[in-house]
Amino acid sequence: MKRFGTACVYVLSLAVAAYAIIAYALLPLGSLVHPDMKASFLGHRAGIYMHVFAASVALALGPFQFSARLRKRFTGAHRWMGRIYLSVGVLLGGLSGLYMATFAFGGVAAKIGFACLAVLWLYTGLRAYMAIRGGAVAAHRKWMVRNVALTLAAVTLRIYLPSSMVAGIPFDVAYPVIAWLCWVPNLLVAELCFNGSTAAPLEPMLARDTA
Repeated sequence: MKRFGTACVYVLSLAVAAYAIIAYALLPLGSLVHPDMKASFLGHRAGIYMHVFAASVALALGPFQFSARLRKRFTGAHRWMGRIYLSVGVLLGGLSGLYMATFAFGGVAAKIGFACLAVLWLYTGLRAYMAIRGGAVAAHRKWMVRNVALTLAAVTLRIYLPSSMVAGIPFDVAYPVIAWLCWVPNLLVAELCFNGSTAAPLEPMLARDTA
């Protein structure tokens, strides 16, 4: 089950990253979003493209940072991937996400939800960087767990949106809720299951790939 869960994280992260790159590189901007959101996308092209590119980098690299095999056998690659993840994925993705949150569809609730996500994404990334620079490996891993959990909001968002449509919930009702639902449970799971005082070691739970 643990390997299955890990595989799901890798597959879903890479799938969403690939979807975002293909959709925004090959299709007209706003063609795959709800019609009520299209005007905002078209009015802030630079912010949208920067956020999509940076978030795709974060999704593609984030899960691999927990690979015990990569850390042990390719330490240099692990460090460089971490630098790119934090400097391009999290920093640019967080700043552009914070900017785009001010124009988010769904009113004040959605704007605050996405803004909090962006701020916490930046904050946990900064804390992870500061920890590893100070040699605090255990603290670095805990902050990275929190950070990647927030990165995976891009995945859970794309699970909840179609689910709400299938359930028949109006988009303008569902979207402000999903602005919070896409990341708050992720962070709670990361804290309770992976960073709690009684949590099992990180490698066996996230990266059973050392065999």
